[in-house]
Amino acid sequence: MFQGMAQMSRDVAIIGVGMSKFGELWDKNLRDITLEAGMYAIFDSGVRGADIDAVCIGNMSAGRFTGQEHLGALAADMGGLGHIPAYSVEAACASGGAAVRQAYMAIKSGEHDVMLVLGCEKMSDVNQSQAMYTVSVASDWEWEGMFGATFPALYAFIARRHMLEYGTTEEQLAMVAVKNHKNAVENPWAQFRRALPLEVVMNSGLIADPIRVLHASPVSDGAAGLVLCSADRAKEFTDTPVYIEASAQASDTLALHDREDITRMDAAVISAREALKQAGVSIKDIDVFELHDSFTISEIVLTEDVGIVEKGQGGKAVEEGLTEIDGKFPVNTSGGLKARGHPIGATGVAQIVELVLQLRGDAEKRQVDGAEKGMAVNIGGTGATSIVHILGR
Repeated sequence: MFQGMAQMSRDVAIIGVGMSKFGELWDKNLRDITLEAGMYAIFDSGVRGADIDAVCIGNMSAGRFTGQEHLGALAADMGGLGHIPAYSVEAACASGGAAVRQAYMAIKSGEHDVMLVLGCEKMSDVNQSQAMYTVSVASDWEWEGMFGATFPALYAFIARRHMLEYGTTEEQLAMVAVKNHKNAVENPWAQFRRALPLEVVMNSGLIADPIRVLHASPVSDGAAGLVLCSADRAKEFTDTPVYIEASAQASDTLALHDREDITRMDAAVISAREALKQAGVSIKDIDVFELHDSFTISEIVLTEDVGIVEKGQGGKAVEEGLTEIDGKFPVNTSGGLKARGHPIGATGVAQIVELVLQLRGDAEKRQVDGAEKGMAVNIGGTGATSIVHILGR
């Protein structure tokens, strides 16, 4: 596992970031938001269109949501980037992280020098039931989705088992949402820039017991972009490059019933461990985290799986303030999927955008003091895919 990475030698830098607003963007289409994010990233990087060697775009299901496929060529076309190679990547909710990783490997190998990375999804152009169906095909359709096991139901299984095994409470699940909404107030791109009192989350409607409406990420439209380049060229374009110190990916079974322990995402455990090894750091060296909180139980589980706390202590971590912006291990300073929004293909790229802003000191009122290293964990499905990146200033 991971043997190919040892043969690659070039370091990779992120020199530009950009995002569209996340939300239900009725007045914009998929092209509009993707172009917006890409142009912001290019302007931020200082590169010209002629400097870009290739494009890689992450997206889960534009064909189902909007009727448009072939997004790689579309991105190059609408960006006026000419005849450069253009790649499209799908890994369910981890599609954005997969696009970042593909570009990272292409530059590290010497195939390309400068790449534009995009993540996008336009989910609000279909009704709620169609959106739910499209998302559910990222589970094991034959053994889960076909029998009515939606993602809220699958994460409810995880939450209920975690509560049984470790004493995690509904109040702790709600506290994740409260924290992330508080962080999103200061994020100009977030879908929900408003705080939520604990009692409002606790009293929101049940979707699949114990998962409530305000435990879940929303249906979202949005796009995010990055410009990556080889580290030896980064200073040609910017004085504030951020470096990708590690990139790792692992897989697990699609179906929950095939796992040894549904309260642990083994793909996240393995990919986080490998990323820390690549970067030559421990979890205590990471200053800020973006963890995939499609449901609040996911953030709790991932704080355990990446090693922030011991197994079973994720609920207590949020209750004790460990994961607050001013806590020992700040998690989801952007507001996370819960409050920033979760346009599926854009999420993994948006996580990296947030970490770059933090490491550059550009996160304004949500800034983590002295942040020098960040970790992003982007999950596909209920953890069948996990992609982890570690960034350094």
